Amino acid sequence: MTQNGDPRENAIAERINGIIKNEYLGDARLIRYSERIVKLINAVHLYNTARPHLSLNYHTPEKVHTKHESLDVNKVWKNYYRTKADVNQLQD
Repeated sequence: MTQNGDPRENAIAERINGIIKNEYLGDARLIRYSERIVKLINAVHLYNTARPHLSLNYHTPEKVHTKHESLDVNKVWKNYYRTKADVNQLQD
């Protein structure tokens, strides 16, 4: 699901897939493939433009990405990657 195949990033992709399936697609019973594509495109658009995210201080991804205004966004998610400083601290 991710560009570099890192399993720690796969969890993020799976979380987004789950949100789209459960919150936007729900129980939609669509017959045609083209209907499913339209519904999915709309879901992704809403996810990025209308759904505020806790990890972005309740801003939308589009707003943060395009920086429409000066935003105060603090990272509230965990970072599982270790920096050299982290490794050095563990070795001490």
